[in-house]
Amino acid sequence: MKGKALMIQGTSSHAGKSLLVAALCRIFNNKGFTVAPFKAQNMSLNSHVTKNGAEIAYSQAVQAIAARIEPQAIFNPILLKPKGNNASQIILMGKPFADYKVNEYYDDLVPRLISHVKEVAQILKRKYDLIIIEGAGSPAEINLYDKDISNMFVARLLNAPVILIGDIDRGGVFASIYGTIKLLHAEDQKRIKYFIINKFRGDVSILEPGIKQLEELIGIKCNGVIPYIEDLKIPAEDSLSLEDHLETSGQIEVKIIRFPRISNFNDFEILSWEPSVHISYISEPHELNHADLIILPGTKNTVKDLQWLKEKGFFSKLKELAQKNVLILGICGGYQMLGKNIIDKKIEGDEDDIHGGLDLLPISTEFTTYKKITKQVKAQIIGLPSCKGFIVSGYEIHMGKIIHEPRANYLLKIIAEANNHDNSFAGAINDKKNVFGCLLHGFFNTDEFREKFLEYLFMRKQGRKEYHEPLVKYKELIEINIDKLATVVEKHLNMDDLMTLINT
Repeated sequence: MKGKALMIQGTSSHAGKSLLVAALCRIFNNKGFTVAPFKAQNMSLNSHVTKNGAEIAYSQAVQAIAARIEPQAIFNPILLKPKGNNASQIILMGKPFADYKVNEYYDDLVPRLISHVKEVAQILKRKYDLIIIEGAGSPAEINLYDKDISNMFVARLLNAPVILIGDIDRGGVFASIYGTIKLLHAEDQKRIKYFIINKFRGDVSILEPGIKQLEELIGIKCNGVIPYIEDLKIPAEDSLSLEDHLETSGQIEVKIIRFPRISNFNDFEILSWEPSVHISYISEPHELNHADLIILPGTKNTVKDLQWLKEKGFFSKLKELAQKNVLILGICGGYQMLGKNIIDKKIEGDEDDIHGGLDLLPISTEFTTYKKITKQVKAQIIGLPSCKGFIVSGYEIHMGKIIHEPRANYLLKIIAEANNHDNSFAGAINDKKNVFGCLLHGFFNTDEFREKFLEYLFMRKQGRKEYHEPLVKYKELIEINIDKLATVVEKHLNMDDLMTLINT
């Protein structure tokens, strides 16, 4: 069997498409199929860099892990990254393609992108037994129906039967399923073979009369009801999922500044899964009080979020806390903000300008060319005394060049860079060793470093020399939770009907 396809579409964003695709990738791989995830177009600020330096949505990387294959650009050929002011960046086949305004995208750019989607679809058909396709948002956006290249266009392209998933946790699931289907063109309605109700809490027997009525109204059967899965530790797709991670427990207080254009917040999910850590995303300066660690995260627009930081009054508060020896960490755009200046030559802003940073680190950033750096990196900690010598792995996704002043203390020594082996130094840390940062995403996923860093936070907070809490193992945890997800989904769906559907 080669080139079979099954598509998951949703009644809305956050209905559960991404996780259902991940579950099905693992389930069918367990059955002996070579499986690949596919999402023609994704809009997300959580992204991953593959081994060859391609940038794709993080959800497709997780789905690839679920399918037990290496993440690749062909799984997500088009990634849209919002920058603000109705503008976004298009990542095509893992590389920057163009910036665009919303009103330009469908008429001017979609016709240029379709051929790439078609080409990738054919590659996947030749290479894999089964392609599990994820739609985007809802297929029933009637204002964009004929221009949508994420949903029914892909179903037709790969001749894929469609399963529609609705989120009952939000309420109105019967109406959303009914309305979605009835807004589709007649020929596309025929492509939907089953519907699934997701995130159900309670006794399914209470739901059954409603399911039966809906089946009669739309002429489509329910393939199953997936229960709400508590405490599922799988990286989230986008900021809609951020609210699911706010309530965490633990003694160590980590405060993350929630920029309007926050990106790659999944850098910190592993910290939220540590039993000793309490994470909160904050939007007001006074909320930084009592923090053991303050994090300035990545952002899709460093200049605009720096301006927001100033307008909200964070500058004086952060400088006050830095003087009080509170730990402050900047990652990517957050790291750039910790420096003296950001020199922007119409790359992130509309005009040439020099923007003053927090001046907590002796660095500056120049945005002078439209060159985006995407690469995997392995580095050794050299600047943070408590973690000196530890090796971390991660990836860079950024614009701009960091300029270190002669007096700057480096944070990292680069051991290996995919596509760029220059063995240089990177990152910076101040003389007091309490303000530091780098361009590297994902380094908290390195278990040994994270354990040592948490031990250091405990020592600063309580004078404890040892960290006795159970250490979460990142890769093991992801595997355990993908298996957990797959087990629940397989138990509550009619897999025999799905197998028949695929083989039809």
